[in-house]
Amino acid sequence: MSHTTIPTDVEKHSNEKRFNEKKDAELDRIITNASLTGDGVSSAYELKCHLVNKCLQEEIGFGRFQWQLFFLSGLGWMADNLWLQGVAIVLGQVQTEFNPNRIEFATLSLYVGLIVGALTWGILADIIGRKLSFNITLCIAGIFGLASGGAPNFVGFCALLACIGFGIGGNLPVDGALYLEHIPQTSQWTLTLLSAFWAIGQLVASLLAWVFIGNFSCASGTVAGQCAKGDNMGWRYLFLTLGAMTFLIFIFRFLIFNLEESSKFLIAKGRDEEAIAVLTRIAKKNGTPMSLTLEQFQAIDGGPAVSRPPPTIMQTLKGCFSKVSFSHISPLFANKRLAINTSLTLAAWALIGLAYPLYNGFLPLYLAERVADQENSINVTFRNYSIISVLGVPGSLAACVIVDWTRGTGKFTFGGRKFSMALFTALTGVFLFLFTTASNEAAVLGYNCASGFTQNAMYGILYAYTPEVFPGPHRGTADALASALNRIFGVLAPVIKMASTTASGESTSNINAPIYVSASLFLVTAALMMGLPIETAGRAAL
Repeated sequence: MSHTTIPTDVEKHSNEKRFNEKKDAELDRIITNASLTGDGVSSAYELKCHLVNKCLQEEIGFGRFQWQLFFLSGLGWMADNLWLQGVAIVLGQVQTEFNPNRIEFATLSLYVGLIVGALTWGILADIIGRKLSFNITLCIAGIFGLASGGAPNFVGFCALLACIGFGIGGNLPVDGALYLEHIPQTSQWTLTLLSAFWAIGQLVASLLAWVFIGNFSCASGTVAGQCAKGDNMGWRYLFLTLGAMTFLIFIFRFLIFNLEESSKFLIAKGRDEEAIAVLTRIAKKNGTPMSLTLEQFQAIDGGPAVSRPPPTIMQTLKGCFSKVSFSHISPLFANKRLAINTSLTLAAWALIGLAYPLYNGFLPLYLAERVADQENSINVTFRNYSIISVLGVPGSLAACVIVDWTRGTGKFTFGGRKFSMALFTALTGVFLFLFTTASNEAAVLGYNCASGFTQNAMYGILYAYTPEVFPGPHRGTADALASALNRIFGVLAPVIKMASTTASGESTSNINAPIYVSASLFLVTAALMMGLPIETAGRAAL
């Protein structure tokens, strides 16, 4: 007959003591072996991040919570590109209906909103947290997106576009930062995979445009200003649909998904107890254990910290403006290596900010100029645009394959973030140069498909590398600066387009001049990327 031995109080105490000693020894090992970078963060924050990263990697893993966050972040990326492509798509129909002096002012208005939105929401993400920015950006874009479908005139249309830009301007960088801070290191490649949603956004916009604009627009060749609103409802139906989709994504984010604040943001703000609570809830949702404790954080600080309640919403908002300073910018240049990397990263974002919209922002117009069958130009243009959009998805998959592929030892590695990013950026420039030599519609479509593939791969890696390379306490501000520079230089795209064409859209010099500039900028950016001193492949984000 077997007997169950009940542990005595002494044995229980002894077991608990051994468990605590084991945890203390593990903590000492992590502190001793941690490779501190000193890149703009305190050693205490960096050591706590090592504990969080170990917990995410070895215990919490990539589970139910991360999958839900992946799809909702991806839908946010899709919403961003829905509007960027949607505005580019409707320019021809808006020009025919409203007959503005320069249709490029529509793109200019959108980019002004994007600049303000990127700075506002990115910086606020480092001050009041990622959660609020994550939720509210798409709400703003959805509301004004719906309103834009009823724009009474061109001035009203441009004003509404600026408001849409303010909403989506901060969405993409905040989404990337929040998602990165919730996933284990071996799953960071999925941040690159999010760019597939970017390509899907372009595809959805082009397919909807093909249906609405192809069937509810004034006939090709209609003189600008002689197209009645009732005969040109296609672009309005498109914007109403995009606005409804954007607002629906906001509903999913805000009312259905129980979003958790970033534990690394909470640690940076000294709210260690809340960070542990967040990780505990995520582990529970994933159905996994979690051994990380508040005491381990306190051991790094040298003792228990004074417990303080989390700030209320009013206290947070009241303190926002007093905290906006260079305190989140100067650490990005904390040492020579980080300063060079930050400068080159921001320069890459700025140059791509001009190169990308200079070509893609007017792609439907470029395609329409090269359609031989003018009587059926709308259908042919959107058919080609949809085919080009489809090629963006495999571009994201290719980026995911190569982004963590490293070979050899030493300073040079084949694959990784830097090389992959530079490769796809350079190929984009090459294909755009080839596009200008196309002499028939098949060549036009082929070169555009190739550039669509490489551009999406380039953006996927760039959007992964940027939040990875910056430390958590300043990640939102860094992403905001990068995104804002991207949009500021993007404002120059319609200016260059206006300088190289007449009000009616006819070229004042070489019809390919804007594309030459775009292609050259991509090649210069590729060279800058090869000079980045920091590689993030295989490294857990702080």
